[in-house]
Amino acid sequence: MQNEKKYNKWIVALSIVIPLAVAALFGVKLKDYGVDVEPLTFLPSIYASINGLTALVLVLAVSAIRKGNRKVHERLMKFAITLSVVFLLMYIAYHMTSDSTPFGGEGIIRYVYYFILITHIILSIAVIPFVLITYVRAITSNFERHKKIARITFPLWLYVAVTGVVVYLMISPYYV
Repeated sequence: MQNEKKYNKWIVALSIVIPLAVAALFGVKLKDYGVDVEPLTFLPSIYASINGLTALVLVLAVSAIRKGNRKVHERLMKFAITLSVVFLLMYIAYHMTSDSTPFGGEGIIRYVYYFILITHIILSIAVIPFVLITYVRAITSNFERHKKIARITFPLWLYVAVTGVVVYLMISPYYV
């Protein structure tokens, strides 16, 4: 537990800074600052695919550890974290160059879409400290505490990854 403490400030800082930076950058449109850049309209399908790949990697990582293959589990989890960072960078780049796409569905599907979207956004923020704490407990070899929090982190992260794909599929007909 002592080894973990030195990471706590980083976990807290990143858990606050990442969502605030995304929110701030989400509102920045490069064209408003005189930057002549083409909208990166090809990115949503790529970052939705990255979300899908992240979900697959998470499931494979859990399968690997259940089979006792710690090294494969470790590599897959590092890959999942890398995918999440790449997703985030693409997401920000898209929103800095393109206007948000309004959902055009009507009736009950509209409520379903917004429920999925809102829970996706809230949990994508909430999962950040869980992922970081889970990772730190693993790298500090505190495997019992790692397992305890991983049981919470895994379904949250999986939900965020899967709903990222669902949100994309639901809104994709409305992209310009």
